[in-house]
Amino acid sequence: MTNLTVTTEISEPLVAEQPAANGPAARGKPRSGLRLLLPTMTPWLATGLTLILLVVLLGTVGPLVVGDPSQIRDIGLAPPSSEFWLGTTQTGQDVFAQLAYATRGSLEIGLIVGIVATALSAFFGIYGAYLGGIADEVFSLLSNVFLVIPGLPLIVVISGFVPRESRGLWTIAVVLALTSWAAAARVLRAQTLSVRNRDYVAAAKVAGEKPWRVIVVEILPNLLPVLASQFVFAVIAAILGEAGLSFIGLGASNSSTLGTMLFYAQNGFALSLGAWWWFVPPGLVIALFGMGLSLVNFSIDEVINPKLKNLRLHRRRAERAARLERAAARSARRGTEPTTPSEEATHR
Repeated sequence: MTNLTVTTEISEPLVAEQPAANGPAARGKPRSGLRLLLPTMTPWLATGLTLILLVVLLGTVGPLVVGDPSQIRDIGLAPPSSEFWLGTTQTGQDVFAQLAYATRGSLEIGLIVGIVATALSAFFGIYGAYLGGIADEVFSLLSNVFLVIPGLPLIVVISGFVPRESRGLWTIAVVLALTSWAAAARVLRAQTLSVRNRDYVAAAKVAGEKPWRVIVVEILPNLLPVLASQFVFAVIAAILGEAGLSFIGLGASNSSTLGTMLFYAQNGFALSLGAWWWFVPPGLVIALFGMGLSLVNFSIDEVINPKLKNLRLHRRRAERAARLERAAARSARRGTEPTTPSEEATHR
């Protein structure tokens, strides 16, 4: 982890890195501080965003265009065809319709857990570290207690004690959120301890700013990449955790998720019957969505990790130098003096 405040050392080489074609006046326009906190668009990031978008579209638009996923037909275990794109289940239910609704349920759980877990980690990590003293000690102790408790066994125990009729989507989401915020809170606490002693934070305190305003305006912007990375990780863990609970029969009883699809496929002996279209699609959606979130998380690491941030800076410098060399080579072939890319665009 690193201090995420935009410094002169990082921002100066990035000024006018992309020269505009409308004249030299726009060449000196510096990049905004928010742009420096965003990951660089790379093929890996583009691939991750594409995978996430496809899965989100399946879970949001899919239920609006497919039929009833619970409709029973007399064509059990029919292979994929033009009528049923992913075949049918043992009772003739459309697998593609079930996949669309199950994806929406898993996305809902992932979003709820991501928001709740990130909010809890921000409260106990940032607010406690800013207050210091007894509050910080109590919050840190609570985080350590939740951190040493094994997560999966606790989830299984809590889900097992909750009656099945009361084990809804929100219940599973709250259980998963309560077991996944402690590690992120410790990271945010360490970051806040390094930021709260900065001069601008001290100046805000001396000026009489309220604690919540100091946290939101002065401290929180420096922690946005960390919060984004923790949110993405919480969503991945939530979807995988819910799938594991549903696979062993402890998932939500009143909603359809990718985990419940795998549970019913196992109970219907889909593997032994060779009905790959019943259990492969939900597993593939989980894998692709997790891959997409992981690629986005790796790209966010370029902003958080100082070593990766320096690599990003060097890569941008190398790309800029390569553009200048190509422009000079083209100018030499035309028998003119070497120019910058923007001057060459104006010349053309």
